[in-house]
Amino acid sequence: MNMSRRFAAELIGTFWLVFGGCGSAVLAAGFPKTGIGFLGVALAFGLTLLTMAFTIGTISGCHINPAVTIGLWAGKRFPAHEVPSYIIAQVIGAILASSVLYVIASRGPGFDLSNGFAANGYGAHSPGGYTLGAAFVAEFVLTFMFLIVILGSTDKRVAVGFAPIPIGLVLTLIHLISIPIDNTSVNPARSTGPALFVGGWALSQLWLFWIAPIAGAAVGGFFYNWFGTEEVITEELGREDRKTAA
Repeated sequence: MNMSRRFAAELIGTFWLVFGGCGSAVLAAGFPKTGIGFLGVALAFGLTLLTMAFTIGTISGCHINPAVTIGLWAGKRFPAHEVPSYIIAQVIGAILASSVLYVIASRGPGFDLSNGFAANGYGAHSPGGYTLGAAFVAEFVLTFMFLIVILGSTDKRVAVGFAPIPIGLVLTLIHLISIPIDNTSVNPARSTGPALFVGGWALSQLWLFWIAPIAGAAVGGFFYNWFGTEEVITEELGREDRKTAA
């Protein structure tokens, strides 16, 4: 598949993830009064990823997340020279989604960017008042586990065609854990789109939602490449067989 088509797929996929996930938070989480709540927002993010994984997975691999792209490179599943193109497409998709969401939301009653516009934040801007350190650890660990699930479920030894299901479910679980901490990022592009509209504090805190997810994803990619490779498993099985024979 040529790069222009994969670029378009990543842009559209990230657009849908941000519009569906952040849109549910901005437009539906508190409507009316209780709305869909944290559970609904978590499901929205999981469902957008699940639907896109089935839709564009065969075109671009459906990374739709700079951290995932870098984690797949670290896990030796993606070439380094294609990483920048994917990240650019993902960021553009996130910004376009946030733009469309802003056009819709700003024309509704009571809209105010000071309410956060689904931007990620810590300290005074954390839904639960969690600190910078808590947000960093959460983003690192959750993105690490996200990559482990992605790499494991797309391993060539796993049945083909089912990967989108555990990947969509784990993103739902990640949001259930961390929405109260920092509104959940694990995706620098998703964080960038809303932050550009909120400005101020959201932009000043954006660095964390690039560094922590990318670091967690890279470590997750390196780790899975070490412990989950066929060569390592074959070697361990051979060692056990030799012990049994002895």
